[in-house]
Amino acid sequence: MIGILSFLGFTAMVGVISYLATRSTNEKSSDGYFLGGRSLTAGVIAGSLLLTNLSTEQIVGLNGSAYTDGLSVMAWETLAAIAMVITAIFLLPRYLKSGLTTIPQFLADRFDVSTKTITSGLFLTGYVVVLLPVILYSGSVAISGMFNVPEMLQVSESTALVLCIWGIGIIGSIYAVFGGLKAVAVSDSINAIGLMIGGILIPVFGLMAIGDGNMFDGLDALMTTNPERFDSTGEHGQEVPFATIFTGMMLVQLFYWGTNQQIIQRALGAKNLAEGQKGLLLASFLKILGPIILVLPGMIAYHYFDGSLASSDLAYPALVGAVLPKYLVGFFAAVLFGAILSSFNSVLNSSVTLFGIDIYKQHINKEAAEGTVVRYGKIFGVCLALAAMFIAPMIANAGSLFNYLQEINGIYNIPILTIIVVGYLTKKVPAIAAKIAIFLGSGLYILSQFILKPQLVDRALESARASGITDDAALKLVEADAYPHFLHVMAILFLLNAGIMLLIGKLKPRAQAYEQLYTKQVDIVPFKYVKQVGIMVCTIVIFIYIYYAK
Repeated sequence: MIGILSFLGFTAMVGVISYLATRSTNEKSSDGYFLGGRSLTAGVIAGSLLLTNLSTEQIVGLNGSAYTDGLSVMAWETLAAIAMVITAIFLLPRYLKSGLTTIPQFLADRFDVSTKTITSGLFLTGYVVVLLPVILYSGSVAISGMFNVPEMLQVSESTALVLCIWGIGIIGSIYAVFGGLKAVAVSDSINAIGLMIGGILIPVFGLMAIGDGNMFDGLDALMTTNPERFDSTGEHGQEVPFATIFTGMMLVQLFYWGTNQQIIQRALGAKNLAEGQKGLLLASFLKILGPIILVLPGMIAYHYFDGSLASSDLAYPALVGAVLPKYLVGFFAAVLFGAILSSFNSVLNSSVTLFGIDIYKQHINKEAAEGTVVRYGKIFGVCLALAAMFIAPMIANAGSLFNYLQEINGIYNIPILTIIVVGYLTKKVPAIAAKIAIFLGSGLYILSQFILKPQLVDRALESARASGITDDAALKLVEADAYPHFLHVMAILFLLNAGIMLLIGKLKPRAQAYEQLYTKQVDIVPFKYVKQVGIMVCTIVIFIYIYYAK
C-alpha cells in the first residue's frame, strides 16, 4: 500500500507542477502550443531531452544488451554526447535562424513543399506505426509486473495489460495533446530528476548486494571477476562492433539528436540560441553518465545471476526485484512511469506538430488561423492516441521487437539525415535530388536488410549447422560474417545517396542559389563558451574509450 501511495503521490505532484508552470502560456498560438511559446530555458531543455530519450524499451533493452555484451554497448549513450555537441554548434544556430517549428519546414525552404511533405509523412509513419504502440505496450508490461496488477485487481494478465495501456495512454495524451510542448517539457524535467535518483539507486544497491553491503567492494568484485566485460571496444559479432563507431553509429546519433523532430523540438522551443546551446551541452555532459543507469545494471545482473537468466531482457527487472528495498518500489515505479509517459507524450506531441504545421496548414487549409491549426492538431492527436491504445495490446513479443526496431528505423533516418546535411552544406542541389535520395535510400535499405540479408544469413546458418556447428556463440559469429552490420550498411547508403545528390546538383543545379534568411523569432547570439565546453565533452568521451580499451 505504501508503494501505491508513493506512486500516486509523486505522479500527482508532477501533474500539478506542470499545470501551474504552463497556465500562463498562450496555447492558442502555434508557437505557444507547439514550442512552449519559445520560452524554454537550458535546464528544462536538458531535462526534457534526457527523459524523452529514456523509456522502458531503452532502460530494459540496453541493460539487456550490457548483460550479453558488457561495456561496449555504452556507445549508444556516450557517443550521443558528441552528436549533441555537433547539434549545438552547427545545426541549432541554423534552425533558430530560420525560426523553424518542424525540421521538414527547412526542407520546404531549401528544396520544395513536396519534399517537406514526404519527409513529414516518413516521420509520422515511423512514430505512429512503430513507436507509440511499442512504448505503450512495453511500459504497461513493466508497470503491471512491478505492481502485480493482475493479482491486485483480481483480473487476467491480458486485462491488466489493457488497463495499464489505457491508463498510460490517457494520462500521456492529456500532457501532450491538451498541454502542448511546455507541459511535456516541464513534466519531463521533474521526472528526469526522479529518474536520475531512482536509476542510480539500482546499481548502488546492486553493487552493495554483490559486495556484502559495501558498494566499493562490489565494484571491485565486478571488475575482477569478469575483466574482459569492461572493454569499450566491441568485438566482432557483438551488438556494437568497434568499427561501427566510425561508420553508421555516428550517423544514427546525428539523426536522432540533430534532426529527429521528437527530440530536437525541445531545442527549437528555446527562448534564444544561447539557452538552447546550454541545454544541449548540459544534456550531453549528463549523457556521458548514462551508462551508470543504462549499462552498469546489466553488467551487475550478469554477475549477480551468474549469467543464468533465460533471457537478457530479464536482466534489469530481475535485478530491481532482487536488490531494491520494498519501501522504494513505489517511488521507482513512479519515475519509471514518468519515463514511459515522457516517451509517449513526446512522440505524440511531435506527431501533432508535424500534422498541424506540415499537413493541415500546408495542404488542407492554407488560410487557417493559428487557433484552428492548434485545434485540428489536437483532434489528430486524440485520434492518434486512441489508435495507439487499440494497437498496443496486439504486440505479442515486445521483448524481441526492440532490437529489431533499431534496424527498422534505418528505412527513414538515413535518407532524411542525408538530405538535411546536403541541404545545409550546399546551395545549388535541386529538389529532385532530395526526392531521389529519399526514395532510393529507403528502397535500397529495405532491399538490403529485409530481402537480401535474411536469405544470406539463413543460408549461412543452415550450412554451419550441416557442418556440425551447434554452439550459440559460434552461430552468432557465423551470422555476423554472413552479412555486413546494419550500421555499416547505413554508412554506405549515406555516402551513396549524398554522392548522387551532389552529382545531380552538378549536372542540373537549381536556378538560384539557396540563401537562409533570419526570421528574428529569437535572439541567435551563441553561448560564449559553446566551443570550449563542446571540446571538453568530446575529450571526456574519447578519454573514457581509451581508458577502457583492452
